[in-house]
Amino acid sequence: MPGMRLILGLLAAVLLSLVFGLWGAWQVFAPSGTNPQRELGAAAAQIEGLQQQVATLTRSDQISRDANRELQGTLAERDEEIVALRADVAFYERFVGSTAQRRGLTVHELRLQPRTDQGWHYTATLTQSLSRDAASTGEMRLAIEGTRGGRIETLEWADLRPGTDAGGVAFSFKYFQQIEGDIVLPPGFQPLRVTVRLAPERGGAVDRAFSWADVTPRSGPDA
Repeated sequence: MPGMRLILGLLAAVLLSLVFGLWGAWQVFAPSGTNPQRELGAAAAQIEGLQQQVATLTRSDQISRDANRELQGTLAERDEEIVALRADVAFYERFVGSTAQRRGLTVHELRLQPRTDQGWHYTATLTQSLSRDAASTGEMRLAIEGTRGGRIETLEWADLRPGTDAGGVAFSFKYFQQIEGDIVLPPGFQPLRVTVRLAPERGGAVDRAFSWADVTPRSGPDA
């Protein structure tokens, strides 16, 4: 009958609607197949791994920077050594080279380094190339001119080494020799000029004067 068929059709449509509705609700409210705690743990592990990679890369970069800085320092030291060695070679060639000009006994260089308020360490380089068969021997002394209390004053060797033997420092060499020692300036003395006096056993005395500013790296506390 037509009425019965219509009723059956409506019932079928309602049932189909219910089925689709139930299926949609299941998709929305049904529990997911994945575990949130597991996903959170995996994400945390991934973050930790990335942090470790960043820390490793940062440490590697720091190590590279330190190594590069150390290398630059080493290269600078080697450059300074090369410059010093070249200066030494040029210095030696002046005396032993085939074209070296022969010179008599002289004071090649004088350097003074501060030790205490009034104490100074001196290094004098003596040279000679005129006589290559015999050694130059003798004694060296220092004298310092300056002012104290507004008056000009000269400190002789004995004044610079109070309480010690007043004899000079002996030297003996064929080509060159460095002589080192210590002197003491009295309080209030302002040095202006240093004279190196050589008294060889043979030949005349040799004096060479240096400005205090030229032989010291800086002014001393009382200089």
